Amino acid sequence: MPSTHNVDKPWDTEDIDKWKIDEFKPEDNKGGAFLQESDFKVLFPRYREQYLREAWPLITRTLAKSGINAILDVVEGSMTVKTTRKTFDPAAILNARDLIKLLARSVPAPQAIKILEDDVACDIIKIGSLVPNRQKFAKRRQRMVGPNGSTLKALELLTGCYILVQGTTVSAMGGYKGLKEIRRVVEDCMKNIHPIYHIKELMIKRELAKDPALANESWDRFLPQFKKKTLSKRRKPFKVTDKSRKVYTPFPPAQEKSKVDLQIESGEYFLSKPQKEQAAAEKKEEAQREKKEQRQKEREQDFVPPEEINFKEKKSKKRKDGGDDASGKERKSKKDKKKKQKDDGDVDMSDG
Repeated sequence: MPSTHNVDKPWDTEDIDKWKIDEFKPEDNKGGAFLQESDFKVLFPRYREQYLREAWPLITRTLAKSGINAILDVVEGSMTVKTTRKTFDPAAILNARDLIKLLARSVPAPQAIKILEDDVACDIIKIGSLVPNRQKFAKRRQRMVGPNGSTLKALELLTGCYILVQGTTVSAMGGYKGLKEIRRVVEDCMKNIHPIYHIKELMIKRELAKDPALANESWDRFLPQFKKKTLSKRRKPFKVTDKSRKVYTPFPPAQEKSKVDLQIESGEYFLSKPQKEQAAAEKKEEAQREKKEQRQKEREQDFVPPEEINFKEKKSKKRKDGGDDASGKERKSKKDKKKKQKDDGDVDMSDG
């Protein structure tokens, strides 16, 4: 059989974009109406009830274009989407399911409606179970948002996706490539890796993508390599015992006596229940008596008079010290007198 692989295809021209996704129209559905009804139900929190009541007419009008029926049950707190006889696109019910999921996660209705477009996908990342400590979880979630939402805005600009952090989930809308990057950033942020590292990497990648010469080359040499700092997890004891002084013995230490053994030695084990209670009461009274005596001694210390100073001894000591000073002064004056006389004699001899 001849090969048909290299046969000329007149309809396959260079101006055709093979990656373009054409819009699915009613005439493209050759099979007609669906044989079975498909439906999806999503619960929503109570604080979203008022907003959903106001935005529900817009949602029903938008879904009616694809032949999807939307029901808002306020009593049960749920949103339901169903296919009808007018539904022509099989993927429309899946997009409607994603729409009510985003509405339940506090995404505004005008933004959530964009999920019905073919080139827009969504990803709801659950981050509640990634960090068990609630304080650490709150800090890392705030780190993802950044001051005044600057970190979140930078991620939106670099990935081309819409991001909303609400409670224990992160809702993202955009292209598949951007959603993949956002999931990686969010999960790493919950693992205590700051989003700024990923933002730097995305900025470098965006600049490298502009250079056609690097299209078929590896970008690893341009991307920053952040090394993890592994600190020693061994806990050092407060008191380190010097084991070199201990004499080595091959025998294990003696087994510590159990509570029952100690009771048998003291004889408490063989006492009856009333006797045990009486012994416990006596022990308690003795402890109270000791405590009372200790407190009494502490109180009596306030009434102990201080030691009296003997003024007679102090005065005699002062006089003694004063006498010594007088004798010292007298000796000094005599020495100065002799020195003066000697100087006068020297002066007389020089005159003669």
